Amino acid sequence: MDLFKDAEQLREIPLFARLEPTRLKLLAFSSEEASFDDGDIIFTMNSSSDSAYVIMSGEVEVFLRKEATGEPIAVLPANDLVGEMGVIGNQPRVATLRAKGQVRCLRILADDFLDLLKDNPEVSLSVLRQLVDRLTKASQALEAMRSSMPAASDSPTP
Repeated sequence: MDLFKDAEQLREIPLFARLEPTRLKLLAFSSEEASFDDGDIIFTMNSSSDSAYVIMSGEVEVFLRKEATGEPIAVLPANDLVGEMGVIGNQPRVATLRAKGQVRCLRILADDFLDLLKDNPEVSLSVLRQLVDRLTKASQALEAMRSSMPAASDSPTP
């Protein structure tokens, strides 16, 4: 792991762009590097939310079931943050994440991530906006699914 290179890459992520250089280096230093091969599980649904991950390279597939089978509901690119919802809510994971190709992440322990949010209101606001965006997209997808299904009253009666 190259601490300075990781700190510079973190600066390119909108979520961390306003952090001071020393804070970025501290974040990179206190994070654990995690590498995954194609198909490796990063974390599973209902597991403990002990950390958040910054995807430094590669792509991550998201599944809304414990088994990472079938089509993913989303594919997240490099420079995205994952696992933050469980950390913030102190709740189990709501999805299973699987590496698509080679993936390198920085794993930020829950306490370190929460300290980052407490000490940096601009990061907290960015995380909130990201969460609202994800919730909005999920709501729109659910509504689209509902509207494409036949209504119960449309089904023939025997």
